[in-house]
Amino acid sequence: MADTSDFRNGLIIKFKNDLYTIIEFQHVKPGKGGAFVRTMLKNIRTGKVLDNTFRSGEGVETVRVERRKYQYLFRESGGLVLMDNDTYEQITVTEELFAGGDKFLKEGEEVELLLDDQDKIVTLEIPLFVQLKVIETEPGFRGNTATNAMKPAKMETGVSVNVPLFIEEGDVLKVDTRTGQYMERIKI
Repeated sequence: MADTSDFRNGLIIKFKNDLYTIIEFQHVKPGKGGAFVRTMLKNIRTGKVLDNTFRSGEGVETVRVERRKYQYLFRESGGLVLMDNDTYEQITVTEELFAGGDKFLKEGEEVELLLDDQDKIVTLEIPLFVQLKVIETEPGFRGNTATNAMKPAKMETGVSVNVPLFIEEGDVLKVDTRTGQYMERIKI
């Protein structure tokens, strides 16, 4: 059992029967009354962020998690198959753990699993940015660039991303996996 003096960014605590990570915290000592700690907590499973205030010295239950790197191998009917980079052990995880991010993963891409002390998967983190090749898009027309016009492009993983008109088939793009937005064209 820890208390508010042990708070640090990234600490995972059990709060309201769920797991939260501390995004940001601030110790406040007002002129009148007791000190308190203002925090921003992010739910590990849902991603929701909430503000909460703890009394200074209040006890909280911390959760120890271990981060392990896994490689995405392939998709099968039961989910996605991952391989532990250290032991080469393969596991199958459900698509729900990816929260929609699996559509950006290519075979061989690396993901991180957060495991609790009983080796149960708490959550899964995919890379923030991935490089994907455009396999299908409409040609852009010269002179049609007065505005920030966008067009859909089908990527090698099957996901569709809106891209600027100058993007052509065969281009490699940097895509943000959180928003699904085009970031930049990668020169190879």
